Amino acid sequence: MNPYLPHTPDDVRAMLAKIGASSVEDLFSDIPPAVRARHRPLGLPARDELAVGRYLADLARRSTGQELIPFLGGGLYDHYIPPVVGHILSRSEFFTAYTPYQAELSQGTLTWMFEYQTMICELTGMEVANASMYDGATALAEAVLMAARATGEKIVLVPRSLPPPVREVLATYAWGAGLALHEVPYGPDGRLSLGTIPEGACALVVPQPNAFGILEDLSGLKERLGKAFLVAYANPIVLAVVEPPGALGADVVVGEGQVLGNPLSFGGPLLGFFATRTEHLRRMPGRVSGETRDAEGKVGYVMTFQTREQHIRREAATSNICTNSALCALAATVYLAALGPGGLRRVALLAYERAHALAERIARIPGYALAFPGPFFHEFAVRCPDPAGAVARLRRAGIAVLPPEFLHPLGVRDAFLVAVTEKRTEEELDRFVSALEGR
Repeated sequence: MNPYLPHTPDDVRAMLAKIGASSVEDLFSDIPPAVRARHRPLGLPARDELAVGRYLADLARRSTGQELIPFLGGGLYDHYIPPVVGHILSRSEFFTAYTPYQAELSQGTLTWMFEYQTMICELTGMEVANASMYDGATALAEAVLMAARATGEKIVLVPRSLPPPVREVLATYAWGAGLALHEVPYGPDGRLSLGTIPEGACALVVPQPNAFGILEDLSGLKERLGKAFLVAYANPIVLAVVEPPGALGADVVVGEGQVLGNPLSFGGPLLGFFATRTEHLRRMPGRVSGETRDAEGKVGYVMTFQTREQHIRREAATSNICTNSALCALAATVYLAALGPGGLRRVALLAYERAHALAERIARIPGYALAFPGPFFHEFAVRCPDPAGAVARLRRAGIAVLPPEFLHPLGVRDAFLVAVTEKRTEEELDRFVSALEGR
């Protein structure tokens, strides 16, 4: 537990007096009483810090969550993180990683940002990338807003197979921008089933893979869209082994970069990557680090573009995200540099092979079957008569998967989702199968 020094009573009284508040309760009086009524005491022992620390440590030991083997997916995944990532991130010069406004003092930060952008472009098959965004969901929302600005249209084609949390964020952004989301169904194989393109479409979003883990076929989609943007929402690990969306006509490629050297950490912080074509550079949100040469011909790095206009242009601004996930992006940079193209491909292939091995074994258990026949990467949906019961049996065996309710917004109520990464061992796969078999 990290040490924490709270304000003393005298500190609190002095601060309240400075702003003219009589009490802490008075300080929060603008919050409606109905909201404040939800506050509950923490239930901690009224003793010293050492006793509270011991109490919390005991609660943690009693939590089975520390011992569960994660077969969790849904957009965040448990990949191995090389020790060099943590070592670089723990260096003091990166503790407060932030936008380097003074290039002469920030060459190290600008250099790794440039390298990060370069590697994201190589993975996605695109021409320019920014220096990261908050997370994959907001990156997708910003891509759709960019498409709307570029085309002047207001309809966004969104697959039903987009991960539900991502869709929720996109829907919130679309509501604020006056955009309409039109749902695109999936077929019996779990893949996108795109019919007639409606008039007024500004973008088609294609997850790669989708929320069922199914790999989508992007070929020929851009030709059908005309001026509308093809926006790929991709897992960067997958891009190590499948054709990059940029080579298939995508206008923008975004996604969640947590898998690149960042831990699950109960769901955050996260890392959104954003790549597009050069023609859209000035419409792209975020920051871009560029390479240049000084008066002596030496290579140097500068902040070439930065979207920091929201305080002036407000709703007409390119983006209202005015910063980036610098420390998470640094982790991704070190991770990609440490693994290299061959290492990243090996990670992807190991996850693919182990996921398919587990899926084949599950499909042989009476009452269990894969929900979709479409090609999947390292995540798949399993149908069974009682998905809640199956998930409960897995948990009793020390295995964590997402609750079946995750798939309900996608129209699937008789299945649960399983994700396998390169970290899962043969023994863990055996335990998974044994739990479903009731052994």
